[in-house]
Amino acid sequence: MNMKNSKNIFKKALWILLVCFVGYTFYFLWVQSQPKPDVYELLTPEQRTIQQICVATGTIEAREQVDLKPQVTGTISELRVKVGDKVNKGDLVAVLKVIPDMSQLNDAQSKVESARITLEETEREARRSQALFDKGVVSQEENESKQSELAKAEEALIAAQYAVDVITKGSSKRSATVNTTEVRSTMDGIVLNVPVKVGTSVSGSSLFSEGTTIATVGNMSNIVFKGNIDETSVDQLRLGMETKVTIGAKPDESLTANLEYIAPVGTDQNGAKVFEISAGVSVPNGINIRSGYSANADIVVAEAKDALAVDESAIVFEDQKPYVYQLTSKESNEEKQQFKRIPVELGISDGLFVVIKSGVDKNMKLRGRKK
Repeated sequence: MNMKNSKNIFKKALWILLVCFVGYTFYFLWVQSQPKPDVYELLTPEQRTIQQICVATGTIEAREQVDLKPQVTGTISELRVKVGDKVNKGDLVAVLKVIPDMSQLNDAQSKVESARITLEETEREARRSQALFDKGVVSQEENESKQSELAKAEEALIAAQYAVDVITKGSSKRSATVNTTEVRSTMDGIVLNVPVKVGTSVSGSSLFSEGTTIATVGNMSNIVFKGNIDETSVDQLRLGMETKVTIGAKPDESLTANLEYIAPVGTDQNGAKVFEISAGVSVPNGINIRSGYSANADIVVAEAKDALAVDESAIVFEDQKPYVYQLTSKESNEEKQQFKRIPVELGISDGLFVVIKSGVDKNMKLRGRKK
């Protein structure tokens, strides 16, 4: 009898445990299925200086920069500079070996022969005239005319011979101070580029050809930023605006610049309309800047100093009007947060924080991002 009662009690206990387990399971699933209350971060408005910035991408260039080109066609026989060298106006940069143009040379040599023949004929005429003058046959005026023609013929032969020298040698005895085989710097500065080597064939500059660049010289103490800005921002720019230029190769250096030029006409770039701008850059002593550095220019187009601002996540737009939600419940009770909607007036934004002109004060707790 005791054994039977014990079995019944054990069975009842098992059933009770089973019922409790099933009930707890259903309760747990029900709790999990209930929507959890939304919990938001709380934000406090604070005094900030907000700047609205336009960014232009571009490069650093020397304001004064020249390409040195030869006056004659030839090959480079000497290079006296390399990239980075400092040069003064008049310094020798390169020496050329002239390669004469055969048609010009043939024409010049033909003129020499023609001038020689003319001189020989004029000499005979001058000697005959002098002999006749000595005998009193011709007048003094006629004799002087013949002697003048002789002097002109001698000068024509010398000029023709000098022309051949210029074509073959690049200079002549008459123009000793001018040597077209020498390429000299036309300004003080730094050699920025030397695109040729000794032995390179180069062409001279003329009305029909720009000529080959021997070297590029620039004044790197006077530099400009040249870049492009999107059409959505160009109307906010004004000449004279202060600009902060950051160079890609020197990210820790920030240079001050002033906007000098805004292109009146835009150009297409990768499907977008952009406008060229330039700004004069102030280079502090001790900073070495190279032409061609990539750079970004940050231009402050609007600024609000010590303005009441809040994280942009606190702003909600409803019917295209801005609102914030102020906490009305206890801050410590996160599970039952309650808020009220407040209309606000917004100012400028820097992409992270936005100025609040009216509607809130710095003691309010506002709804931010959802946790």
